[in-house]
Amino acid sequence: MASIDPITAPSEGASNPIRSAIAEAIAENPVILFMKGDPEAPACGFSRQTVAVLQALDARFAAVDVLPDPRIRQELSALSNWPTIPQLFVNGELVGGCDIVTEMYESGELAQLLGVEQTSEPTPASAPTESAAGGLQIENRLG
Repeated sequence: MASIDPITAPSEGASNPIRSAIAEAIAENPVILFMKGDPEAPACGFSRQTVAVLQALDARFAAVDVLPDPRIRQELSALSNWPTIPQLFVNGELVGGCDIVTEMYESGELAQLLGVEQTSEPTPASAPTESAAGGLQIENRLG
């Protein structure tokens, strides 16, 4: 897993508010998923699968839709050195994308990382719909 240093990342992006907001979101949310769409309406199959895995584990997570502004995806990839979406972070560290998250789920490693009990198989999330336009928005699934 790659770590995003919350101390250096925002200072690198001091003149870049999107990069700063991404680094801050990663630092402030124990589990955060950057995805296409939102958990209720994933906009791609990979995001849908990743949400389904997290929901199957009954994991609490924040989510950020990267679609409203292409700069979100660009800055996220620059911070994480990971080119694809979705990207799951746990405790400030990049876990990976859909394939890695699914493999970790199947092995039980993801449940262990999240500190939850694994009891079921992932089920598909709802069908994708068009997402609303806007800037970096975080859907907090933590509480």
